[in-house]
Amino acid sequence: MTASPTVRSELLRQRSRSARLFLLPMILALAVVAGWPLLRTIYFSFTDASLTNIDAAKWVGFKNYLSWIQLKSGRTIYSGLLVDPAWWNAVWNTVRFSVVSVALEAVFGMIIALVLNAEFKGRGIVRAAILIPWAIPTIVSARMWGWMLNDQFGILNDLFMRVGLIDHPIAWTASSDTAMIAVLIVDVWKTTPFMALLILAGLQTIPGDIYEAARIDGVHPVKQFFRITLPLVKPALMVAIIFRLLDAMRIFDLIYVLTPNSAQTKTMSVLARENLIDFDKFAYGSAQSTLLFLVIALMTMLAIWIGRVKLDGGER
Repeated sequence: MTASPTVRSELLRQRSRSARLFLLPMILALAVVAGWPLLRTIYFSFTDASLTNIDAAKWVGFKNYLSWIQLKSGRTIYSGLLVDPAWWNAVWNTVRFSVVSVALEAVFGMIIALVLNAEFKGRGIVRAAILIPWAIPTIVSARMWGWMLNDQFGILNDLFMRVGLIDHPIAWTASSDTAMIAVLIVDVWKTTPFMALLILAGLQTIPGDIYEAARIDGVHPVKQFFRITLPLVKPALMVAIIFRLLDAMRIFDLIYVLTPNSAQTKTMSVLARENLIDFDKFAYGSAQSTLLFLVIALMTMLAIWIGRVKLDGGER
């Protein structure tokens, strides 16, 4: 017996009410731990707040973002975050790091996922082992790679010199030419398993009958990948890329431990932390944190638009 439209409509309304009820605790928790601090940070960015006396903050408008002084000579001197070379250098470092690292991790993650999706003996052990770099805390990974990349006692310099790739030790994390490369190597090594795990989940949803039919029709494996695998795994791939892009844009711990005080790798998060804590420029650091939030939001929306991802699942 088929339910009437009225009964189905009432059932949908009940499910909708239940869903809102279940989501309410999460929304309240997010409002407390994320929404309120974000609003406070935005507010402090328009004040002259100091870390030593936050309660005495006074409203200064957009002074932390952009201000100017007109001299008697007619010359105008600009100051503020929007004309700060250190800030724009940090923005460039962050965007460059995020784009390159996520692109490499997507490629390597896809390769690893394809291998792990194949049938072979010991696949379970390999799947577990591949997650070890991702399971290691970032601070531990950064310190471990810092020792390995050291120009005095690092194992990588010794190995490269033995095989003839270099003729003298390289200060990977201290040199301006190699600091960003060192950070990228560590991040790709650590986070590629995360990408591979999400892509593997997408690969396992593809029916095997499709590949069997393609093999019967004589379709080349490379063409199978581009015509079958990639289109069907694209939703999972885009979710993995967006998650990693969000994480990479706010990178802090890896940079802070591996290449401290390096202008070549200093990101927006590191620079904001310096002004908030080290230099006691709380209002200026709040302005940097606010712009960091806006940059991350814009990059995420751009990735969603380019990947044609619908927020309710699937593709547009």
